[in-house]
Amino acid sequence: MLGGTALTVGLCGAAFLAGLVDAIAGGGGLVTLPALLAAGLPPQLALGTNKGQAVFGAVTSAASFWRRRSLDRERAALGFAAGFVGSWLGARALLAVPPRPLRIVVIVLLLVAVSIVLLRRKVQPRPRAMSPGRARAALIGIALGLGAYDGFFGPGTGSMLVVAFATVFGDTLTRASGNAKIVNLASNLAAFTLFASRGTVLWHLALPMAAANAAGAATGAHLAIRNGDRLVGTVVVVVVLAVAAKLAVDLLR
Repeated sequence: MLGGTALTVGLCGAAFLAGLVDAIAGGGGLVTLPALLAAGLPPQLALGTNKGQAVFGAVTSAASFWRRRSLDRERAALGFAAGFVGSWLGARALLAVPPRPLRIVVIVLLLVAVSIVLLRRKVQPRPRAMSPGRARAALIGIALGLGAYDGFFGPGTGSMLVVAFATVFGDTLTRASGNAKIVNLASNLAAFTLFASRGTVLWHLALPMAAANAAGAATGAHLAIRNGDRLVGTVVVVVVLAVAAKLAVDLLR
């Protein structure tokens, strides 16, 4: 039963782990979305509820990185705006897709997200010299494109943003994680606003999960800033491998 105490506790545990992982390396949705789908929610309700709980963790982790100056503040406003617009467009596209084909789309996108996050380990950040105009164009393209993906689907967005910022701008993994949080916050807010207005957020699940996610995000942000790139890389690989194994079992069944 969706409202059962045991299920809510289990989903809150997944949300805490997701907040922890997302603050460190991104990819928390790869924990919570499969958990919500396994609980029996249809894809649109699972995606909407996932955004309902994730937005609070996104606020917490972004605030932690901002307060500790572990991100580039001069990029923040533009990245936030582009991420918000992209996510709004992606979320509107999601609501236009019928539920039955959406289930297949979700499975495919989960597998793609897992693959991209695994490739993230091969990224070697190097300083990049870019003109201001080119840097702005690159930031808009990254935030708009991955914001749209986040609004439509979500899992893996944080890790993809870290990969993009480390590859394109040469950020260290810890700083790329901080910069990713600003775009991720914008994309979560945009999608959450739209999903909530369309009634696709189950609040009796989203609210307790949100509290757990925020607690995990605060813990994860502290650990990431304190322990640096090695922890970021280790946590994301372990979690993604575990989720990939679960997806493989589900597909075999």
